[in-house]
Amino acid sequence: MPQTRTTPPRFERVLWWLAMVAVIVVGFVVIGLHEHRYFYQDDTESGAIGNWLQLGRIIRAGHFPSLVLDAWMSGNYPVEGQGGLWNPVQMLINVVAPSIDNLALLAAGVKLIFSIILGWGIFRVAREYGARPGWAAVAGASAPFAGFTLFFEQPSWVTSLIGAAWVLQAWASGIRYARGKSGPIPVFVFLYLAITVGYVHAALMSGLVIACLIAGEWLVARSWRPAARVAAAGIAAAAAGAITYLPGVLSSGVTWRDGAQGVVNNNFLVAPWSETLTASIPTSVSSIQSWSGETTYAPVTYISWFVVPALAFVAWRSVGPALRELAAPAAFLVAILLFTAGPSDIGQIRWPARLLPYAAITVLILVTVLLSRFGTLRPLRPRLVAAGLIVLVLLLRAGSSGPQYFGRHALSALFIIVVGGLALYLARRYGPRSAAALLLVPIVPIALYQVSSYPHVLTQWFFPTTQSAAKAEFPDFPGANLQLGNRGLIKMAPGPHSPWHAQVYGNYAKDLDLSYVNNYTPVGHIDFSQLLCMTYDGSTCKDAFHKVFAVDPWTQRTFVDLMMIDRVILQRKQYPHVDQQPPPPGWKWVPVAGEAGRQIAVLERVDGPVSTRGNRISATVNASATPEESTTNTARARVSSDHGGSVVFARLAWPGYRATLNGQPLQTKGLGGVFLYVDLPPGTHDAELVISFRPPGERLGFAGMAFGVVVLLVLVGIDLRSRRKRRPRAHPTTHPTDTSDPIEAMQPIQ
Repeated sequence: MPQTRTTPPRFERVLWWLAMVAVIVVGFVVIGLHEHRYFYQDDTESGAIGNWLQLGRIIRAGHFPSLVLDAWMSGNYPVEGQGGLWNPVQMLINVVAPSIDNLALLAAGVKLIFSIILGWGIFRVAREYGARPGWAAVAGASAPFAGFTLFFEQPSWVTSLIGAAWVLQAWASGIRYARGKSGPIPVFVFLYLAITVGYVHAALMSGLVIACLIAGEWLVARSWRPAARVAAAGIAAAAAGAITYLPGVLSSGVTWRDGAQGVVNNNFLVAPWSETLTASIPTSVSSIQSWSGETTYAPVTYISWFVVPALAFVAWRSVGPALRELAAPAAFLVAILLFTAGPSDIGQIRWPARLLPYAAITVLILVTVLLSRFGTLRPLRPRLVAAGLIVLVLLLRAGSSGPQYFGRHALSALFIIVVGGLALYLARRYGPRSAAALLLVPIVPIALYQVSSYPHVLTQWFFPTTQSAAKAEFPDFPGANLQLGNRGLIKMAPGPHSPWHAQVYGNYAKDLDLSYVNNYTPVGHIDFSQLLCMTYDGSTCKDAFHKVFAVDPWTQRTFVDLMMIDRVILQRKQYPHVDQQPPPPGWKWVPVAGEAGRQIAVLERVDGPVSTRGNRISATVNASATPEESTTNTARARVSSDHGGSVVFARLAWPGYRATLNGQPLQTKGLGGVFLYVDLPPGTHDAELVISFRPPGERLGFAGMAFGVVVLLVLVGIDLRSRRKRRPRAHPTTHPTDTSDPIEAMQPIQ
């Protein structure tokens, strides 16, 4: 029979929450013991950790992160977005990161914390829709180990995991706010944190959650007021968080992410709906095309072994009256499934399968809510038959995707039947709590089996796992460095001949606390990348050596001079025997000892470093310039030009630069679209030239923040006023549903 909605004792709720946390912690420990760098792979290893370290060092030095000039196209953090510059939690991670030597441990610790926050958010959402604490704990504990999360986000895409954690917390708080159980502050804060992570999919999911809540809560209350409250809180958070994306959007014209390709479908990371039938087979591989080919040989669409067969034990005839209450998660799931089915690229938004974790989360919420409220064993026999047929269909679908693993799939089906039968027996004999407890047990063993039995779906770079080891094995290269090499020519593997003894790709230079042009960037800069044929990971083509030492006809300086580079490092595999040739004028070959010397050849300036001179003026044309001040975002110089001339800076010509001459605006330009320069009018004599940088849209972003805070304050005032009006009519003992939630700061209405 359908279960009535009662309020479990607080002790029971806390106990199940602790059980959920324990499963997540044990899962991380077990997987970490199996493979100590499992949570330190691909984008985490080559991108995120390096950003955390560099941003932390900048903040510790007393500066707010903006440009890193010597990083050139990968040095514009406001445009990159994913530094979380306006996210206080992410900034705290950045500040702490440099103090932790073991980077694999840092990655695992951060992901564990946000997996718990994610599980907690799912627990809260499921509880708000009527799930019993035990079933809510099953949903919360399962999600961090669901297939796509386990194989993509836990090893690599940490920003996606963080964003999902905040989105689910916002969802739970949004329900409570709409239903009068809490105030607007929690939902605003969680939405703001989700948006300012800098991961665009998290921002999109925040908007989708709010849209679904608006529609869903209107259907529940048949009143516009709950929907209006949620909408206003969402608008406030979106306005406050817009500053995260405005610089990137307003600078997109010079980056790779200009969206010019429009809508494209090449089936890359597109999830067909047929993958739904692999959601409960732990061994099933996926037909999703990814970096491993047309088939991803890992169970990336797995959610949990019970979610599909459990549908046979729902009293569907009783579900009808509750459909309005579940309209929001149902609409959210439909929207996610539509998006993940393609196309693969919509402007700047690509790879729709990235949203599969949200599909898994929503399925877990809906199934556990249905089992809590409408789970039944009567009549038992036809339901067992239905469940058996479902398992058979799952087995056949898994066999079609990965026939070579059919034996595994058959064992998985047998596991579902045996453990599912035991769960039914426990539910019938001892009640649903015992069944929920049983469902928590296989989560970690299944996750361990999957990560130990299937290949990695993403790249392992094998960076040294500690900062100290990385620095000890690498040459001391102070100053501004440019590496010319190709990651495709090396074998990324640990050992005495590891490329990380001498070469940098991705954000490895940030791990080393060295200044390299070569860093990881998902955004790039069109003209600069064409100048050096540089890719997202810092690799360059063989022609880059010729290009960088070519003379610019206008300034009569080489491009390496215009960049004010101190040292050029050449990969021997791309440039064999290059140091047997005469060096370029003004440069000399420098011997490098040990393994590094076997991998690289090094050029340094004969006259010593130029990046340490304290200014970024790299050339003048028919003009003179005396530097007075140079910081990251500003430059000041005294300039003269009798007949008109130009001053060129070793700064990438990003949108956002402004110039004044004796206080009057002066147009900034880009030499070849790359080097920032200004033209001086004829008759300029000892004038003050000031260059300043402000990310595009920053003022608008600050205005959005102020608007969001004002809207929030108005909502708080309205909420407090409504509470005062209703408090005299409160009857604490008569409210039929559970309103307690330890994460909410506002007193619930009784």
